[in-house]
Amino acid sequence: MSEPAKASIGEGLADFSGADDPFALFHAWMAEAETSEPNDPNAMALATVDDAGMPNVRAVLLKGIDEASSPERGFVFYTNFESAKGRELLANPKAALLFYWKTLERQIRVRGAVSLASHQEADAYFASRAPLSRIGAWASQQSRPLSSRDVLEAKIQHFEKKFSDGHIPRPAYWSGFRVVPTEIEFWASRPFRLHDRVVFRRDAPHDSWHKTRLYP
Repeated sequence: MSEPAKASIGEGLADFSGADDPFALFHAWMAEAETSEPNDPNAMALATVDDAGMPNVRAVLLKGIDEASSPERGFVFYTNFESAKGRELLANPKAALLFYWKTLERQIRVRGAVSLASHQEADAYFASRAPLSRIGAWASQQSRPLSSRDVLEAKIQHFEKKFSDGHIPRPAYWSGFRVVPTEIEFWASRPFRLHDRVVFRRDAPHDSWHKTRLYP
């Protein structure tokens, strides 16, 4: 049996030399993911910490990335403030995100402080959701005990009747969070586990990024 070929150092490694803006690189990778991933290329794992110091992680959907002109660029998602993640982020406004695209064999890790989306942002996104999704935001007491599915269905019917005129406002307890990163790491799979890793770091949102290549 022949031995596996040895990987040449540097052979096939992704070229990060021209990437000085991690947001630009993120957009490029996301565009590729949107053409290759069968479901939810904008899915990301969100890690928070509860009041006992225990970590929590779950999948959410990225719903916005701020433009370069924004004073605090970040990754935006929406949720119920009274859910577990909502309560944890309000109490400890720091978070980590993970994007993993299996078909591309790439991942991006993000860490940073968390701020609230504006009322205008939240209203605009909420209005763009499907009517039943908006009804669901009213009907679901997210993360709290539910005695039966019938109870949820009854709540849905209640709010469908209440908002039968088609106007479904955003609940005050439902809005968005923005993770403003101080660290973004890009990882690309390579043969023989000689993966490619580059991390961008900064001390504060208005500071310049510093780029470092990491061992696999």
